[in-house]
Amino acid sequence: MKYYFSSFKIGDEPKKLKSLLPDNPQAVYISNGLDFASPEGKKKHQDWDLRELKEIGIVAEPLDLREYFGKQNELRNKLEDVDLIYVSGGNVYDLRIAIHLSGFDQILCNDLVKTDKVYAGYSAAVCVLSPTLKGYHIVDKPDNKLYGDHETLWDGLGLIDWQFAPHFNSDHSESEDINQEIAYYEEHNMKYRSLKDGDVIIE
Repeated sequence: MKYYFSSFKIGDEPKKLKSLLPDNPQAVYISNGLDFASPEGKKKHQDWDLRELKEIGIVAEPLDLREYFGKQNELRNKLEDVDLIYVSGGNVYDLRIAIHLSGFDQILCNDLVKTDKVYAGYSAAVCVLSPTLKGYHIVDKPDNKLYGDHETLWDGLGLIDWQFAPHFNSDHSESEDINQEIAYYEEHNMKYRSLKDGDVIIE
């Protein structure tokens, strides 16, 4: 699997994202990290994300993981021919539970990771891939319980071996909290990478 990680939105290298994909790619867009937001706020972010993708020739189909809770095989079939999985930011813990309840975590780690598909996204979309979600509680509320009375999941997917600190030194409302998050990582000797808004990591 190939990765395109951004601090905020698509970042400053959208053409590099496009270069990772075949012509006329099949793409899905997951925005469950925004489920905590108001309908108006969520739609604003969704429209923004889909517009940025469309500007580089990618038409992404919205994919709501809530529709696949308990339906892992259906989700696996849905993703079989997809070239790009683009995931929005939002609340790390809400996104992690939605990924778990739909079985997307097992599909991603056991099946898709072996393919040449692209996983792209920003902020929380990258955070959930890290070894642990400890530290992200400084920025995000870990117990929204949007999908029922589920225990907070503190384990990340482990597809990267470092913690992600987005919005570092950026004009973003969470930038100050990110400094506290980084201090937490340093205090606990945790490997991390910080990224300013606009910057991207491609792996």
